[in-house]
Amino acid sequence: MHHEQQLAAAAVQRVFDGATLPTALAAVDDGAPTRGHALVQELAYGTLRHWGRLEALTRDLANKPFADTSLATLLAVALYQLDHTRAPAFAVVDQAVEAAGQAVRPQAKALVNALLRRYLRERDACNARVAEGPVARWSYPRWWIGRIQADHPRDWQQILEAGNERPPLTLRVNRRVTTREALQQAFATAGIESSAAGAEGLLVTPPRAVTALPGYAEGAFSVQDLGAQHAAALLDARDGMRVLDACAAPGGKAAHLLELADVELTALDIDAKRLERVRENLARLGLGGGRTKVRVADVADPPAWWDGRPFDRILADVPCTASGVVRRHPDIKWLRRKSDLASFAAQQQRLLAALWPLLARGGRLLYVTCSVFTEENENRIGEFMASTPDALRETIIFPADCACNGGQLLPSGDGGSQNQDGLFYALLRKD
Repeated sequence: MHHEQQLAAAAVQRVFDGATLPTALAAVDDGAPTRGHALVQELAYGTLRHWGRLEALTRDLANKPFADTSLATLLAVALYQLDHTRAPAFAVVDQAVEAAGQAVRPQAKALVNALLRRYLRERDACNARVAEGPVARWSYPRWWIGRIQADHPRDWQQILEAGNERPPLTLRVNRRVTTREALQQAFATAGIESSAAGAEGLLVTPPRAVTALPGYAEGAFSVQDLGAQHAAALLDARDGMRVLDACAAPGGKAAHLLELADVELTALDIDAKRLERVRENLARLGLGGGRTKVRVADVADPPAWWDGRPFDRILADVPCTASGVVRRHPDIKWLRRKSDLASFAAQQQRLLAALWPLLARGGRLLYVTCSVFTEENENRIGEFMASTPDALRETIIFPADCACNGGQLLPSGDGGSQNQDGLFYALLRKD
């Protein structure tokens, strides 16, 4: 276990040096067996999910900031294990002591041993002390907490709490291959528990590697959050329509559109590497064909790629802070800066302005973010509507069991019937 603790701590440290968590995990991957790899991932994700409290605990236990950040990170990983995993406390402590001696310096072993054993003796008191600070209480940067409080005065605690939960494994059934009932039966036969959710979703409990699930190779399902599964239905594309997925990678929403209707789809993305995943996903699902075009392009520069024929439907799943999906990507909380909001808002406004002229009269554009920040959502749509006379906003009605506020889906926890991420939707029609 001490080796996995070292690798997880190294990955977390790389995140605070500026790397995304997937990049950081890839950098420390030593080719260990699957079980070891899964443990490193669990420890790194969990430590970042609860970093605000864990970092405060390390300072509290040591009575001062650590001079050696790698030692502080290793201690945080061990504290995460003690509070959030089933690993025996004595094993966590012993292995963390060994890890400190190997990864930091031999003299660090006694310090780590003393601090962790002190925590086990004084756990309740330590946690009570650090909980007085908002960053430790909620495990988000202070500016983030303030922004959520201002944007969602009634729901801010729910949003922050949901973002610190483990995400579910949510699938969307490919209706062109099978039915939800048939896929559930295949799972049950394999001893895999699942439950129906949403219109076409399945929650798999506990989460596991999707490639090992029955039907994966045959394209029977895609991995897609329940919140994201609303997009294709809201866009309401019909057979024969010309549809643009403006920021398509990794392709979940594009695939859903093709599953629901026989459309002429153009899927664009500026990132060639991520766009390759769109092609791979469509191929596995048995979708696409001659009427589907997957192209690398900057959607904000239509003259470089548009043929002049208007689209009946446009899906604008625009770049954003991803503040609504932090339970899946906890590194985002610590990588984002308050100044990023203005940068994303400018980019979103530029994309809306570029896409609107491409929409046919009477057509619909669905604006989507995976954000819970008003600056990227209602503010952007409000500004666009004020400057675009032929844009009409249509009312969106989500299912009754969806936690939402207008077009804003609120991130839910395990207790919610719709265990969803925090996405925002605005449906615009050209008059």
